[in-house]
Amino acid sequence: MAEPAIGRDIAPPDLVAKITGRAKFAEDFRAEGMVFAKLLLSPMPHARVRRIDTTRALRMPGVIDVLTAADVPAVDGLGEPVLSNEPLYEGAPVLAVIAEDETTAADAVEQIRIDFEALPFVLDPLESLRPGGPDARLGGNTTVDRELQSFKWPQEVFDDAVAGQLPMGDPVIEWSIEDLDAGFAEADLVLDETFVHQSLTHHPMEPRSSMAYWQNGKLFLHGSTQSAQRTAQWVASALELDPDNVVFIAEYCGGGFGSKITSQPVMLISALAARKVNRPVMLRITRYEENSVGRARAGFQASARIGFRSDGKVTALDLYIVQDAGPHGAGDYNTAATIASLSYQPDSMRFRGVSIFTNTPPRSAQRAPGGAQIVSMLEPIMDKAARELGVDPLAMRKINAPDVETGRVGPNRGRLTSVHVREALDRGAELFGWAEKRQQSGQRHGTKVTGIGIGMSPFVGGTSGSDGLLVIRPDGKLYIHQGIGNLGTHSVADTGRAAADVLGMPWDRCEIVWGNTSRHLPRSSVQAGSMTTHAHTRANHAAAHDALQKLQEIAARDLGGSPSDYAVSDGRVYRRSNPSRGMSFARAADRAIALGGRYSGEEYAEDLHAFTQRSVRGLAGQGLVAAAKDNY
Repeated sequence: MAEPAIGRDIAPPDLVAKITGRAKFAEDFRAEGMVFAKLLLSPMPHARVRRIDTTRALRMPGVIDVLTAADVPAVDGLGEPVLSNEPLYEGAPVLAVIAEDETTAADAVEQIRIDFEALPFVLDPLESLRPGGPDARLGGNTTVDRELQSFKWPQEVFDDAVAGQLPMGDPVIEWSIEDLDAGFAEADLVLDETFVHQSLTHHPMEPRSSMAYWQNGKLFLHGSTQSAQRTAQWVASALELDPDNVVFIAEYCGGGFGSKITSQPVMLISALAARKVNRPVMLRITRYEENSVGRARAGFQASARIGFRSDGKVTALDLYIVQDAGPHGAGDYNTAATIASLSYQPDSMRFRGVSIFTNTPPRSAQRAPGGAQIVSMLEPIMDKAARELGVDPLAMRKINAPDVETGRVGPNRGRLTSVHVREALDRGAELFGWAEKRQQSGQRHGTKVTGIGIGMSPFVGGTSGSDGLLVIRPDGKLYIHQGIGNLGTHSVADTGRAAADVLGMPWDRCEIVWGNTSRHLPRSSVQAGSMTTHAHTRANHAAAHDALQKLQEIAARDLGGSPSDYAVSDGRVYRRSNPSRGMSFARAADRAIALGGRYSGEEYAEDLHAFTQRSVRGLAGQGLVAAAKDNY
């Protein structure tokens, strides 16, 4: 019997390539005739391009062409453009020069003359909320019912604000849980705090460089992404291509932190430039450019008024957040409020917020978006309350922690499926020696003071409905096809362990197929939001049961009996009553090819996603093909 793969240490399939330097990231690829593109970035935080003069640049030896906003797809509404004649932040891409080498392209950028009309700009959302304050976009500074509007507060809101406290005018979003006034009336302690969470850039080790070329109408694009299959699908949609005409290659991703989930408009520049000049194009993003076209966590200016019972239970939470949404928007502030309701389970709560566009680099999710911001702001207030009430901070966390039976989250009071906060706190306290070490807190030794603390940071996770895709080939190996990205977290391999265990397959007989859509990948979840392990362990488990059923049916067809008479392990399917009577997986794969139909991928389940269906068709006839949607 094969040793189970789940729960065992395994060598990830990319280990040797990474430690030997053979792993290839987007910048490492080359193609015959490849040329280079360099970006011209906006020198202003908000401007309109009135005229572009490329004459001197195009006269330079080695310069091939210039890609401008007129050459790229337009975006609807408030979406982020690939290139823009109305840059909304300093460093926004305006155009790209294409040349034989990178140095020439960079020199040519310096020779382009652009007539910019400076437009009003804003860096602080509170300044935009003032009467007559500047708007980050022509036509407004926020969206109300999905429409761009210029949203302002009366001057009295700012005049009445106490120094050091957040001005609070009418919100754009508001929701509440239970009776807030009653919650504060029950409180023995009320704390009213104003705080700021700055916007932090992601800065992954690998900048978002890309290389692209076209062959017979098909795009081949090398990029850096967290979610290979989903990014390929987004590229096809953004360029209005049939997904069959996009081959996306991203075996390795040098970090993303949420900034490379799928859509990255700058990634399309190499593809559009390659189509324009009919040659492969490399767009190498520098660290300076990454600071601009990369992403940043949304910033908060916020106020929290919290009521506590004498034992530390949160009776009321009144939260107001002004969010810095960058030029294209962000949703962290509502998630932050939802996570606050999850973390502290207040008896009553009100959330009010306004999200304001600013002329700063684009915002996107960063690990636990919203959740990371709110706990870093509220946890110190919890400690302050514990000190004033004389309550153990650990006991305070436990009394406010959610559980499966009574825990709720958000304004819709969603139920929880998996919660082990109190167990984690107890285990952490045991390992840390909380009771003993807490006595050291505040002790001074010369110029040093010892501080002992505790913090809690949850997030929601998990999704379902993705597809699993496996092939048992005539070489007897199990090939596990994965559409998720490879961030270095090993989930691209680890989620395949479920398939190995269902089929009793030794892990050294399993191959992970990932990172290149030409290798026929299934529809997958995005590699983000703590989804992947949950989604793809389930999807691979489902596909493995499809494979198991087919193996049993083939064995019963050839060796007699019913499918339920057969078991699998160690690369064989055999009779339970007589293990010597069976066949190898290699033989079963040959038989699947001969039988065709549902066994070899010529037929497949109709509930599979269209992307997976295309992949199954591409694999048809190569072995025993198993594909299934996670319908658990």
